[in-house]
Amino acid sequence: MAIADRATPADPAEPAATPAGTPASTAGEPAAPAAPATPGPGAPVAVGLALAVLATLVWSGSFVTSRALGDSVPPVQHAFWRWVVALAVVAPFGARAAWRQRALIRGNLAFVVLASLLGVTVYNTLVNQAGVTTPAANMGMIMAASPVLMAVYERAGGVRLGARRVAGLLIACAGVLLLVGGDGASFSAGDLWMIAAACCFGSYSALLRRRPAGLDGSAFLFTTFLVGTVLLLPAQGVSLAVQGGFALTPGTVLPLLYVGVASSAVAFFAWNKAISLIGPTRAGVVYYLQPVCVALLSWVLLAEPIGWAQAGCMALILGGVVLGAGARR
Repeated sequence: MAIADRATPADPAEPAATPAGTPASTAGEPAAPAAPATPGPGAPVAVGLALAVLATLVWSGSFVTSRALGDSVPPVQHAFWRWVVALAVVAPFGARAAWRQRALIRGNLAFVVLASLLGVTVYNTLVNQAGVTTPAANMGMIMAASPVLMAVYERAGGVRLGARRVAGLLIACAGVLLLVGGDGASFSAGDLWMIAAACCFGSYSALLRRRPAGLDGSAFLFTTFLVGTVLLLPAQGVSLAVQGGFALTPGTVLPLLYVGVASSAVAFFAWNKAISLIGPTRAGVVYYLQPVCVALLSWVLLAEPIGWAQAGCMALILGGVVLGAGARR
């Protein structure tokens, strides 16, 4: 037999020929790999909800921390060192991004300063001031008023909220109101500080929808943390002069590390990203979980009591969150 008539092994770079009409998989060849699946429209919503839940859980711990440090660390110093720690955490990746986008930041300086003032300088200082006299559970309940303000801002901006989301918002809000008014809950002067803090946070969250397009998340965090800390410097100087410093003990340093790393760097990044994915109203519905989380944490860590009426109100809040957060756009 001639050499030309003998079968030769196929070149590994060339696919083996198959008879016409025969699928590759039935001709001994593996089927072509399927194209990578692209995330469906529900994927960003799921990620946004998960990030909102993460931020809410972490911030719940910060209310307990504010209450625990109320007698040992002056409120302004608590806020100042929180943001100093947060700056140190964010700087390794945020400072370089902010420098690259310095022209964009400079062109939107008014937005950056307002976001820093509301979300960094004022908000947490008010929370710490409230923690001096207000139980942690009350702080979490009052902060649940901020989603209502988020929804008002978004509706004023022309966004249709939808019946299901509004219903979930109202149910969760009713649970919070019953929780505040029932089972011996008392209203103190510190609660007024928390009401002001809730207004600041709701305004900050609504403002995030106007974040300049193209501004990197880490650059935004670093810039707002830096500007907010600088704005706190005068109040920090007054506090040191009038109240003196505080003792550096594990009971003060560890909570400050928690609020600086987790409650500031991690939670603010998660919340800002959640706002960009699902909007302030839907994220605000998730935020109603906070009084439930704060009440449970304060019960475990601070021995603040929880009654059956409070447990029922928490169930009402959870039902509203599930209804409103799962609503379609």
